[in-house]
Amino acid sequence: PEGRESGPALVAAAAWIAGRYPDAVVVAVASDHYIPDDAAFAAAVSAAIGAADQGEIVTFGVAPTAPSVAYGYVRPGAPLTAGSAVRRVDAFVEKPAAGRARDLVASGCLWNTGNFMFRADALLAEAELYAPAILATVRRALDQAEEHAGIVRLGPAFREAEKISVDFAIMEKTRRAAVLPISYAWSDLGSWDAVWTASPRDAAGNAVSGRAVARDSRGCLIRAEAGTEIVALGLQNVAVIVRDGQVLVSGLSHVAALKPALEALTAHRDDQAKPVVDDATSVERAAVRLTRWLWRDALPLWWSFGADHENGGFHEALTHDLTPTGADRRTRVQARQTFVYATAGLHGWPGPWRAAMNHGLAYLFAHYERPDGLYRAAVGSTGVAVDDGAALYDQAFVLLALATAARADPAQAATLDRRARRVMDAVRGTFAHAAGGYRAHETGRQFRLDPIMHLLEAALAWRGIDDSACWRDLADELGALFLDKLFDSAAGSVREDFDGDWRPAPGLVGRIIRPGHLFEWAWLLRQWSSRADVEAAAAALMNAGDRGVDPATDLAMDVLLDDFTVHESASRLWPQAERVRSQLLFARDAAADPARLRAAARSTAALERYLDTPVAGLWRDTPGADPAGDAPAPASSLYHIVGAVTALGQGRTDR
Repeated sequence: PEGRESGPALVAAAAWIAGRYPDAVVVAVASDHYIPDDAAFAAAVSAAIGAADQGEIVTFGVAPTAPSVAYGYVRPGAPLTAGSAVRRVDAFVEKPAAGRARDLVASGCLWNTGNFMFRADALLAEAELYAPAILATVRRALDQAEEHAGIVRLGPAFREAEKISVDFAIMEKTRRAAVLPISYAWSDLGSWDAVWTASPRDAAGNAVSGRAVARDSRGCLIRAEAGTEIVALGLQNVAVIVRDGQVLVSGLSHVAALKPALEALTAHRDDQAKPVVDDATSVERAAVRLTRWLWRDALPLWWSFGADHENGGFHEALTHDLTPTGADRRTRVQARQTFVYATAGLHGWPGPWRAAMNHGLAYLFAHYERPDGLYRAAVGSTGVAVDDGAALYDQAFVLLALATAARADPAQAATLDRRARRVMDAVRGTFAHAAGGYRAHETGRQFRLDPIMHLLEAALAWRGIDDSACWRDLADELGALFLDKLFDSAAGSVREDFDGDWRPAPGLVGRIIRPGHLFEWAWLLRQWSSRADVEAAAAALMNAGDRGVDPATDLAMDVLLDDFTVHESASRLWPQAERVRSQLLFARDAAADPARLRAAARSTAALERYLDTPVAGLWRDTPGADPAGDAPAPASSLYHIVGAVTALGQGRTDR
């Protein structure tokens, strides 16, 4: 529930592990340490495991490259056994002054990495001797612990544990302390000069990340967070860091003084009247940041690199170096990207939205339209069909793209309306189901939620342009289908797969619910009707969607079961975007429901985590899985992002 330093943390981990694997040997490593040589680290673990298995608590001691006041030291003693690389610890030394550091290095002391190997029961035995209060508190916290989405959250008793490092609590007292001298490259990244040392650098020695440029500068660390820009001119050995609204400008040789400087800043801040940043302000600031990101970064990047300007159409995904992946091109991606740029035009983006929109329309008409009026599933990079089948999901996105393009460019509206009606006639003739609604595919008897959902979205988009019976009746038909047959009013949720009578499909597949779709349906129902029963269903869906947000990460999870237990704990980007859009809609009357405004602020912050990549304008589909940002960014996500950002911005002009 909160940080209490490494002492309680490691004792808690050891107690949890020992309860499941009594003979376990544990490797405890700090998450922010930098060890570039994986093989050397693995060899060190292998060298230490024997001593750890015999009950020693082994720390890894790095041979210093120079005297440093940033690290603690460990003095190695005699080998544990003849020929052993692991040595007894003679003494631990806290971070020294400069003169003392030189003496320690000269006498053969090692940097104390604070990484350990031990048997879980050995650490618990030492905790019983030297930190019994911590052990008792931790055991109470484990008794109160809850496991959710693969994460064990300790109970509230953990807050009562003494806040102390494992070095002070146990290692400096135990007789089991041992050290393995190691010589591989290591840094705890505890200061910005250490980050500079560990970072890739250009020919002038500059380590630059984010939207930043360095000119006539040497040996600098320049880091700009998403939504900020830095220009560095004529600097040498300087750190310029912009993060969380704060700016650091420091000589790299002076960054060790950062902590006392921050303490002085905090004291100064405490003397000032603290501005209140409420949830509305947080959302407003996020609107500015994300609209700027969309307009200045994402839309230009995906038109420049995400469009195939030689063969037509849009690429499926871009790698970190802006190279297309070469995957077959699905109808839904072509339609979604067309929708994206038409929406950009509607909201005032000054870029070439019309060219991008027409680029997508032309490719759809030339390579996807079948003689029967439906659109095939996929073509290759040269436009040759690779999947001629038709799915309702794809037809829905074609209809949505046509509607948005017609609204953005009224000169094309009549032509696009005729095309849309032809598609809808083909949909009714091919996908209509005798029990109501529509099948998911032109062949087979699969009945799924998301094609119905996006067909309703398309009907509402056309109804906003032309409130004729064609589109009004389609929207009412699908809305009624949802309320009468799909919506589980008792649980306030909706399943994903159904049988031919629109009952949940048998087996596990019929128990699946997706929080992202709950948020989408809540938003769609509010667009469709303001009737009391529709409003109540939308509110219930929002509450059910909230239950799919992981409290440990504040991210909407991918898949739950109908009893709201976790089926897949992964959290992709798209549910976060749909959560933003729906929370904003329900938070419009913040005075009536401030909880929704708080949820909107949290969901916006969650979405931004996916957009913080080395190349501004790309995104990660799953947070944390790819720290370097190298996994390809799927083009299909931009549809969801644009929905969230336009809901935030609503035509903002202060970009």
